[in-house]
Amino acid sequence: MSVFLYNIFLLLFKAGTHIGSLFNSKAKKWVKGRRNVFKKLKETIPKNEKIVWIHCSSLGEFEQGRPVIERLKAQGTRHKILLTFFSPSGYDVKKNYDGADWIFYLPMDGLRNAKRFLEIVNPSLVIFVKYEFWYYYLKKIKNRNIPLLLISALFRKDMPFFKWYGGLQRKMLARFDHLFVQNSASKKLIDEIGLAGICSISGDTRFDRVIEIAEKFEPIPAIEQFIGNSKTIVAGSTWKQDEKLLQGVFHLLNLPALKLIIAPHETGDKHLYELKKLFPGSITFSELTSNRQIILMSRQREPYDILIIDNIGMLSHLYKYGYINYVGGGFTKGGVHNVLEAAVYGKPVFFGPNYKKYKEATDLIDKKGAVSISSAEDLANTFLALRMDPQQHQEFSKASKNYVQKNTGATEKIIQYIQEKRLLTS
Repeated sequence: MSVFLYNIFLLLFKAGTHIGSLFNSKAKKWVKGRRNVFKKLKETIPKNEKIVWIHCSSLGEFEQGRPVIERLKAQGTRHKILLTFFSPSGYDVKKNYDGADWIFYLPMDGLRNAKRFLEIVNPSLVIFVKYEFWYYYLKKIKNRNIPLLLISALFRKDMPFFKWYGGLQRKMLARFDHLFVQNSASKKLIDEIGLAGICSISGDTRFDRVIEIAEKFEPIPAIEQFIGNSKTIVAGSTWKQDEKLLQGVFHLLNLPALKLIIAPHETGDKHLYELKKLFPGSITFSELTSNRQIILMSRQREPYDILIIDNIGMLSHLYKYGYINYVGGGFTKGGVHNVLEAAVYGKPVFFGPNYKKYKEATDLIDKKGAVSISSAEDLANTFLALRMDPQQHQEFSKASKNYVQKNTGATEKIIQYIQEKRLLTS
């Protein structure tokens, strides 16, 4: 791609998003969130402040950047943290995150926008997380001699960087001072395009994050009351396809001591209403924790078997309670969600067939800690097999937990590099 074609792409993207904002709520948030963004930045960020700017595309990338943010803060650095997002799905959920000093949408890339942004922010260090390669931002950062890192990066051979037409993309990569990649396959690809000198394998910072969450786990009394002594399937980040499958699983198993906890990807009123219809007799977490519903539940001859989580933020703790854990997204084009949150507690992990572009999912299958299923019958039969063979369940559980524990340390490698290169001494 040439710079000319890149500029055409930016124009088309901006025009398409503005048109889409008339019909699509996500596009509307994208446009609205960037309105007067430079004015807000100028009013909010003091001049001559020492700043580390960390950019994430969305929520998943934020979870990879978070361990680095929190390590920097814990070290007592004098630098403030500016966190930017490209996507509303990241900004909306984390706009009140207290680990950053300021949180903004990143203004759309462009020669003028990149120049204005950097003049206002004037960061001492810039960290991009996993993806997001914006030509003008990277060019201006390099021109201003600001240290620039890419962390938790993952590269595949089918990406433009490694194609004959990927000259512009390779130029963008070369502007980073260092590329911290997740695995040896990514390192090999980077080496082949002549950037071996700025690339090293650090691993994925999400391993550090999920370990930290697990270590700080605190019991949730309402969940423990709901479960009792039952075996429980915890299903997280589910989409409609996952939920339909889980309905089939629950029907096929039809076990008296079986509970299902569903934490859907979308928690809007419309989707929660659809879930209640799909699972008649289910109860939401809000209902469960209200005095009236707890009293009603205690008086019922049969307690509720299905719990729908109608809030955001509990999922990473809920997986602790699963006899098995199901991670949603594997039946969608986007692919499976974060399997590490489910694996860290040492439970068998299940997900749909669209997982192969996610290294941690393929690794978990290879290590015998996870299973990809294609139907309700697959999941029901495997659940029964594990229930009949506790030793097999234990082996799955041990494999998933060991995989997570053996892949920690990425955050430490990144922080060590920052310290050794004295990137925050100015």
